[in-house]
Amino acid sequence: MILRPNAEFVFSHPAHFVALGFGSGLSPFAPGTVGTLLAFPLYGALADQLDSLQLFLLLCSLYLLGVWACRKTGEDLGIADHTSMNWDEVVAFMLVLMLTPAGLAWQAFAFFAFRAFDVVKPQPIRHFDRTLKGGFGVMFDDIVAAFYTLLLMAAVARIWA
Repeated sequence: MILRPNAEFVFSHPAHFVALGFGSGLSPFAPGTVGTLLAFPLYGALADQLDSLQLFLLLCSLYLLGVWACRKTGEDLGIADHTSMNWDEVVAFMLVLMLTPAGLAWQAFAFFAFRAFDVVKPQPIRHFDRTLKGGFGVMFDDIVAAFYTLLLMAAVARIWA
């Protein structure tokens, strides 16, 4: 069991590089938050190059890549959902950004709401986090947190409209 992976571990296998968010998961403080922040520049670069359908299909592919990478990395670390694995936050938050209204206020709201849902894990997120195993389990609970974030944003937009 590896309690704290290092740069050598990140670069020892492509799955590790992906699952640890290109190394951002090595952050000693809040690697999930760092992964969520990483989603901003990645999304910005991709959104400038792809139309909505292409971007959505790419996010689906990145999700499937994450299932594989997180399974392999969890096995190698000896902890199925190690805190350093943050690709799940990266992909889920890029999906949130794809559907977030333009503007810094909405993006900040989306960021803090997503982090809150990911950390607090209200039901059924907590249920999925505890029962689904392997790479699919690692990735899926963050997609549910993304759904909750989008639902909350839709409710706020409706109230403020």
